[in-house]
Amino acid sequence: MRIKTNQKTASRQSARSIPALTSVLLAAMLLGGCVNLAPQYQQPAAPVAGNWTQTVDGKNLVAAQGSTANADDIGWRSFFIDERLREVIALALQNNRDLRVAALNIEKARAQYRITDADRYPAVSATGTGTASRTPASLSTSGNATTSRQYSATLGVSAYELDFFGRLKNLSDAALETYKYQVETRRSTHISLVAEVATAWLTLASDRELLQLAQNTFTSLSRTYELGKRSHEIGTASGVDLASQEASMESARADVGRYTSLVAQDANALNLLVGATLESRLLPDRLPDTASTLLGTPAALPSEVLLRRPDVLAAEHTLIGAHADIGAARAAFFPSISLTANGGTASRSLGGLFNAGSGSWSFAPSINLPIFNAGSNRASLDAAKITRDIDVATYEKTIQTAFEEVANALAERSTLDQRLDAQQKVTAANEKSYRLSDARYRNGIDSYLSALVSQRSLYSAQQTLIALRLTEQSNRITLYKVLGGGWNE
Repeated sequence: MRIKTNQKTASRQSARSIPALTSVLLAAMLLGGCVNLAPQYQQPAAPVAGNWTQTVDGKNLVAAQGSTANADDIGWRSFFIDERLREVIALALQNNRDLRVAALNIEKARAQYRITDADRYPAVSATGTGTASRTPASLSTSGNATTSRQYSATLGVSAYELDFFGRLKNLSDAALETYKYQVETRRSTHISLVAEVATAWLTLASDRELLQLAQNTFTSLSRTYELGKRSHEIGTASGVDLASQEASMESARADVGRYTSLVAQDANALNLLVGATLESRLLPDRLPDTASTLLGTPAALPSEVLLRRPDVLAAEHTLIGAHADIGAARAAFFPSISLTANGGTASRSLGGLFNAGSGSWSFAPSINLPIFNAGSNRASLDAAKITRDIDVATYEKTIQTAFEEVANALAERSTLDQRLDAQQKVTAANEKSYRLSDARYRNGIDSYLSALVSQRSLYSAQQTLIALRLTEQSNRITLYKVLGGGWNE
């Protein structure tokens, strides 16, 4: 029963032994961050025109067309209509390593922010120690060997800085902006990945269609060459015609080999983006029609939409963080106050550690006033200000780059319909010309040279039409991307 009484008495004694520690904790929470020396952030004005305009010969090349919705409001599952393409994009978002690294960078930045922010608060630790020492008789003042022991249990705050001038607060804010930068960087990586996967998928489709065209052309020319050989053997066709037929056939065979290689490379590039080997059912055989693959392009909107692009937001977070760094650098000119305190119990014997009268405490405030450091603080402040100016220029350059990307995509968009219509008519005219020339050659009216020229023109026109169809669809994807679309589903 007596032991219990001693324990209660010791508890009350220990509670009375740590008033300084309690005061430290209260002062830390109430007084930290009284003054913030960081300059107030003001968003720089966008150094671009209010809208996208580009006039050539009095004609505006970037007139609005297509969907009226903002690109960043259109989910990628809505923009990409083809179900196979949607599945490929979904797989890429799950498996792509670049996106995985971007996500891990967010987690790392969050952890770094928590580490930096923790410095703003007192670090409280509990410590228990025990020491024992023996002094031999030859060294003892009493002439006898002595043994001494000491035990203690303390709760303490170690070197906590009172953040009167906001140094720690600004360092925490800068770390938070770094975290936000990584979040926007991941969004930018996500958007780029969606666009790259879609473009790679359509490129594979285009090259497969070109390969099929080359194979069909080679098969047709091979038949023509075999007929020409027989005609030459019986003397009804000249050697010049036969040589021309062979040259055309071998040229088509070379194209078959070239496009076969490109198709394999396209498949490899797509697998790398997706992060896995795709099933054949997800791969296109030919370039699909635009209407069955992509939604209409967003309209030409005010350039203010650029401020919502993740790369622009990332640059702005870096700029805001630079303002916080200036505040931290300014705080280095002022005194810093640190507090160290602990309270607990101490005794010569372990059994008496919690007895009445064993309470102990210590309180050690310190102040550091910078007097001379050879201009280090001034240089640190100058460096922080210069970094801020660099980040302003970087932010403005990011907006200008984004503006250029959108303006270029819109300028190309404005002429693609005209170019496609013209190329379709060119292809149709060449097809008609080839049919007539081939018929005249087979009826002995013209030499094979005329048919050969028409055939080559048709082949070239068909290749150009496929490439232009790919350009048109790629432009829609590019415009969707540069306007900030592709993030949400």
